[in-house]
Order: sequence, then structure tokens, then C-alpha cells
Amino acid sequence: MKGKALVAMSGGVDSSVAAYLTKEAGWEPIGVTMKLFDGEIESTCCSLEDTEDAAAVARKLGIRHYVFNFKDRFRRDVIDRFVASYEAGMTPNPCIDCNRFLKFDELFRRARELGCERVVTGHYARTEGEGPERVLKMALDPAKDQSYVLYSLTGGMLPFVEFPLGGMKKEEVRDLAEELGFSNARKHDSQDICFVPDGKYHEFIEETTGREYPPGNFVDRDGNVLGEHRGIIRYTIGQRRGLGLALPESLYVLGVDIERNEVVLGREEELFSSTLTARDLTLSPGFLESGTARVAAKVRYRQPEKSATVEKTGDDEIRVTFDEPLRAITPGQTVVFYDGDRVLGGGVITKSK
Repeated sequence: MKGKALVAMSGGVDSSVAAYLTKEAGWEPIGVTMKLFDGEIESTCCSLEDTEDAAAVARKLGIRHYVFNFKDRFRRDVIDRFVASYEAGMTPNPCIDCNRFLKFDELFRRARELGCERVVTGHYARTEGEGPERVLKMALDPAKDQSYVLYSLTGGMLPFVEFPLGGMKKEEVRDLAEELGFSNARKHDSQDICFVPDGKYHEFIEETTGREYPPGNFVDRDGNVLGEHRGIIRYTIGQRRGLGLALPESLYVLGVDIERNEVVLGREEELFSSTLTARDLTLSPGFLESGTARVAAKVRYRQPEKSATVEKTGDDEIRVTFDEPLRAITPGQTVVFYDGDRVLGGGVITKSK
């Protein structure tokens, strides 16, 4: 037996098969399910059914299973950050915050308490190398690769993380779960933000804060008023639908001005930009030591990587210039850098032009 390994078990098929593969690899798995919500929040994960599914798989595998209450940390570092970002005119990615603050920071703390030498999740990603030389890499299946949301894993954590599914395809995972008799083998994946399953972000924010977000003007880039919007939190860069305007041509959200409570509209070609600034950086050791680097970069989870030059412009700031303009680079989203299939790090986009 290699030692103990904490396995994050959400109740889904991926983490269930990850637990099985961890046991097969000679570790002693300890399943952990995170309780993130109170009953008043509807969710697509971490429900009582999910917890029961995780516990059932743990029983079938003959391993210990615990449920830990992380509600306060989730509220502070995921939900509150999500709300504050929208109120600041940005469009956040709460799944990245959940991975950063909950799935790894909190799970590493619990792993130490339980005497575990590894933290295992069902993410589709890979690691390569040992000790301080270990690096994060893309999954072999590009259709399922989740390395983008894991970019903030630090070098100190990587030697102790395992991703058993990194070399598998989703259907292979489901087929294996079915062979093992797991009841969640064909369970649907959650697609939306887990705490806003209906996608109505503005309603969630209003209910969470108890505040109303007043109407203001739609304007073009010259400041000409085009109509009235229904509250700043309803709009994000690139949005075309739901504007409620009768205009002679299709217009898109180019940005929001919080101070003026205005939403700026323009034509689709005005959405394209070549340069962005990012902060809140997590970078691999040695990356950008010379101040500049050529990389492949992604500005959204499901977008392909694009060639770019990265330049360090401050202690916690970089400028990224793409070889070709990209559509709807959005503040609050994340830019992640790659060298081939290796993840070099990333940061939160603050502006683009």
C-alpha cells in the first residue's frame, strides 16, 4: 500500500471512477464530499442526492467517506466574489475560484489532518514529473480537457495531486463505471454555474444582496443614448440577446461603465481586440523570468488556444498581445498560458483593447 489519498467525491461518475482507480493504483482512498450550500440555494451539485451517490460508491469500494461543511468558505470565496465581480462590471468564472479555494486549498488542509499523502480529483488533466519538477498538462482528450480551470495550482501543490482520468475519454469512464455497477454511471454532468442552475444571474445577485440595480442608458461609443437598460448586472461583453431594443442593426455589448451606469453597445466587429491586461497571477517557476515570452493562450474555457506574446509589466500584472484579434475578451474571465500541452499559469483579465 502506497499510503492514504484523499479523493474529492462529488457524487458524479468522474470522481467515482477516480476513487476506484486510486484504489487500483495501490493507495488507500478516503472519500470526501464537500457540503457547500444551505437548503435555500438551489444547486446542480452538492445536493443530498449527490452526497448519497458518493457514499454509495464509497461503500461499494469499501473505503471511508466523510462529508465536510465548507459553506462559509464557499460563500466568502466563491459566491461573494461572483457577486462583487458582476457589480464591478466584470464577468467572473466561479468554477475557477471553487477549484482554487475549495477543491484544493481546503482539501489539502483536510488531507493533512487525515494523514493523506495525495489529493485526487476527477478532473480531466494530467501531471508529469516528480517533486518540484512536476508540471500540469492538458488531458489527452481535448474535448474534455479541464486544465484551464486548474491553472492556479501552485508548484507546491502539484507534487501531491493526482488526476486518474487525464488519459481517458468520457465514454470510457462511463463504461467502466457501468462495469463496476456504479448507480451514477449515466448521471448527467452539470453544465451551468452550480449555484445558478437556471442561468438567471441577475435574479440570484438581487436575491443574494437584497439590492436593486437601477436602470440606465444604453449608449454607443460616442455617448449617444440608444435606449434604457434594466440594471447593469444583466449585461456582459459580447451579449446581443435580451437587450430589449428595436434597432436597425444588431448591436452587441462592448462594455459597461459602472460610474455612469451605462451599457456601451456597438457592432460585432468592434468586439475584437488584440491586447489584454491581467492581474492576480499564478505562474510556473521560471516563466517570464526574461520579462517576455511567446505562448499559446486561452481567454475562455472552451475556446482554442491562440498565439500571443506575454510581457511582465508589474509585480502582479502582465500584458498579452495576440497575433490576431480575438472576439469579446472579457474582464473578470481568465487568460491561461500553454507551452504545447503544458500549463504555464494564468491570471484574471482586467481590461482589453
